[in-house]
Amino acid sequence: MMQSRRIDPLLRRAQEHEDAVARELAERQRAHELQESRLEELRRYADEYASSQLAATSPAQLANRRAFLDRLESAVQQQSLTVDSSRERLEAERTRLLLASRDKQVLEQLAASYRAQERKVDERRSQREMDDLGARRVRAAQQAGEAEGEPR
Repeated sequence: MMQSRRIDPLLRRAQEHEDAVARELAERQRAHELQESRLEELRRYADEYASSQLAATSPAQLANRRAFLDRLESAVQQQSLTVDSSRERLEAERTRLLLASRDKQVLEQLAASYRAQERKVDERRSQREMDDLGARRVRAAQQAGEAEGEPR
C-alpha cells in the first residue's frame, strides 16, 4: 500500500478533530457573548436603579434601597467574574483549534510529500519502461537488419 494512502485515515481523523474543535469554539463564543450580554444588562439596570429618584419616605425604605443596590453590585461583580472565566475558556478553545489546524496541516504536507515521491517513482518507472522499449526496438531492428545481411 502506498504511503500516501496509509496517511489518509489520519488526515480524515485530523479533519474530524478540527471540525469538532471548531464547533466547540463556536459554542464557547456563543456562551461568552451571552455572558457579556447578561453583564451589560445587569450594569445597565444597576445604573438606572442607582440614578433613579425614588422618594424614600422612611429609613427602612432607604435601607432596603441601599441593600438592593449592594446586591446589584454584588451580582455585577459575580457576572464580571463569570465573563472573565468564559473569556479564558474561549481563548483556550481558540488555542485548541490552532493546534488542531496545525496538526492537520502537518499531515497534509506529509501526504503531499509522499504523493510527490510516489509520482517521481512512477515517472522513473515509466521512463525506464520507455527506455527498455526503445532499446528492444533498436535491438529488434538490428537483428532484423543482420538477418537480411545488412551490417550496421
